[in-house]
Amino acid sequence: MGNLIVHWSESSDRDCQTMLNNYKSKDYNWALYIGHLVLEKLLKAIYIKKHPTETQPPFTHNLIKLCTMCDLQADTSVIEKLGIINTFNIEAKYEDEKREFFARCTKEYTEEHIKNIKEIRTWLKEMLARK
Repeated sequence: MGNLIVHWSESSDRDCQTMLNNYKSKDYNWALYIGHLVLEKLLKAIYIKKHPTETQPPFTHNLIKLCTMCDLQADTSVIEKLGIINTFNIEAKYEDEKREFFARCTKEYTEEHIKNIKEIRTWLKEMLARK
């Protein structure tokens, strides 16, 4: 169990750096896509910690669903932000969704959502550190 928690947490940390690197290189859509992964992987680490008999986290990319499955008491603001961040997983991957998403991913839009991702990441790290 401990190795799985470390795996998901460290992978999230690496992805956080990748998100920032993509932002710096102006690959805004990929920065947001990776930002989704940052949170997804931390939620999966928390899930494994809270469900020690499980050998894998659930096969879902839905951040709100993972948050619920981890019994985290997220406030409305966090849930709203997770709902928006959820869309980055779909919109960056599928061709028919990409054009609109690319147009939306301005520097300002990306900065706003990276800020939200970092804030939620800090909260999730705190939840993971709790006994």
